[in-house]
Amino acid sequence: MKPIAERVLCTLADIPDGNSKGFPAAPGAFTGLFAVRRGRHVWVYVNSCPHIGVPLDPVPDRFLDTRKQNILCSTHGARFRIEDGFCTSGPCYGEVLERVPARIDEHDNVLVPEDAGL
Repeated sequence: MKPIAERVLCTLADIPDGNSKGFPAAPGAFTGLFAVRRGRHVWVYVNSCPHIGVPLDPVPDRFLDTRKQNILCSTHGARFRIEDGFCTSGPCYGEVLERVPARIDEHDNVLVPEDAGL
């Protein structure tokens, strides 16, 4: 099996522990990505609400509710679990955010598939 081509999204230190960070869309792409960090675990998703496709963040890097327990869509108030992107409340209840496989390498780089967000 051919290995998956990866690219560096950022370093672990670029995402404050317990917070989130957005990444702009690649040239020619419509939506960017965002990541949520808890310790050494990082979840990466496409920055698009499954309800109507709008970006989730009202201001750069603000993807979490005030308690930093859920991902929040600023447009409709939908709440998503950080661990799997499942919508627990709001107009897209039961739907999920598009997850992007991510891993942290030995240099603390957050890696995603090369074509993530395209």
